[in-house]
Amino acid sequence: MKTSVSDLNYLYGEPLARAEFKSQPEDFMVDEILDIDFTGEGEHVCLQIVKKGENTAFIARKLAAFAGVAPRDVSYGGLKDRHGVCTQWFSVPVPIKQELDFSTLNCDSLFVLKQVRHNRKLRTGCHKGNRFTITLRNVSEPLDLLSRVNAVRQGVPNYFGEQRFGHDGYNLEMAQRLFDGERIRDKKLRGLVISAARSHIFNQLVSRRVAEHGLAKTWHREVFMLSGSNAFFEEDISDELIVRLLEADIVLSAPMLGKGEKGLTALEIEWLKPFADWWQGLGALGLKNERRALRVIPENLTVKTLDATTVQLSFDLPKGCYATAILRELVHHEDVSHRNYDKKGSNQDEDPAQ
Repeated sequence: MKTSVSDLNYLYGEPLARAEFKSQPEDFMVDEILDIDFTGEGEHVCLQIVKKGENTAFIARKLAAFAGVAPRDVSYGGLKDRHGVCTQWFSVPVPIKQELDFSTLNCDSLFVLKQVRHNRKLRTGCHKGNRFTITLRNVSEPLDLLSRVNAVRQGVPNYFGEQRFGHDGYNLEMAQRLFDGERIRDKKLRGLVISAARSHIFNQLVSRRVAEHGLAKTWHREVFMLSGSNAFFEEDISDELIVRLLEADIVLSAPMLGKGEKGLTALEIEWLKPFADWWQGLGALGLKNERRALRVIPENLTVKTLDATTVQLSFDLPKGCYATAILRELVHHEDVSHRNYDKKGSNQDEDPAQ
């Protein structure tokens, strides 16, 4: 079974260039895009925080300790990578009559930008997306990288990144053991393992479609997703649907597997035969078939050549999409963050897509 994202097919051919990724924290910057009008009152304090070199769970624990609440009571839209400078929102329950100044926590790794009350806590996935600013160093073939930018603006395969699968694919090994009958008692780990299994199958189906059809050509019959929604429907391609695709009212999709064949095309069912055991295992867990967009388009993509071997990219992605899916179509990027960070804690739960 292929587990490495590097083995997946490229839409625009394999890049020639190589580069170092995450040489220093400032080389990977993420700004969460939140589309919420805060009420200014209520029993939750929402905090916009810049974190550097720390994972989201660590920051949540610090906020919880300061507020005197359990870590599980601190919520956020999504996990952000430890190895970078990331701006994201947290919410902490604080009684209306109690005033806390969270800025007293400010240090080199945590800085509170804003503090505002709201009438409800933040929930996972409440953010709209993320803005990435990525600096690539020691780029071996900068002209090859630059020549690909215009193509990438049209979109790339919406692959899940390596971090989805754990260190050395550990989550996929655990998935096989789960489907072989082994029980995973840790609910968080079990959730990660199940998610990794679905994500792996999604990647493999998208990779096969890229190789055989690309992403622009539609099949005679497709399962379409409504843009900005998880809703989907199956239908033969038609004049009307061609227009709706052009207007981005709907998008092409691939399955996130669950039980049965509902929401799957005949060709997808055929392609899923090598994954029959995992498909059955996911169904037995009670999961329903869902869909994920086939392509991800980086919005507001800009490129800046800082010097002969250093290139900076900036772009916006919807929540749940991976910056590395964009990078892999531009350059072979080596994550060198381990050279500059100690090994404290685990970043297995960190996911720049979130």
